[in-house]
Amino acid sequence: MPKILIADDEPHIRLLIEQTLEDIEDEGVELLIAKDGKEALEIIKNYKPDLVFLDVMMPKMNGFEVCQEVKNNLKISGIYIILLTAKGQEVDRLKGAEVGADMYMTKPFNPDDVVEKAREILFK
Repeated sequence: MPKILIADDEPHIRLLIEQTLEDIEDEGVELLIAKDGKEALEIIKNYKPDLVFLDVMMPKMNGFEVCQEVKNNLKISGIYIILLTAKGQEVDRLKGAEVGADMYMTKPFNPDDVVEKAREILFK
């Protein structure tokens, strides 16, 4: 069963992404939730989700640190990481690419784009 991790410290953003992905959940995708970077990393290590929506600005560990750990230190393969951020500056995009993020989405994002991307990654 494909798994998606939603990692964001803002409850309304987590809820928005969860609601956005409800249709995919009905197609047999499991949604996992993390409220901070440390929790996200634990879930990634234990459940190996196929796709991670990872907020950049989070307590305990930020999204860049989690991505760095997963992609470069633990070298867990097969996980597609999308960094979510309110900051769309080029320096952040470069930092995201540097730590191995597969994609960058700027908040506020279009829910249709989230679903489309999730489908593309999980059912390609």
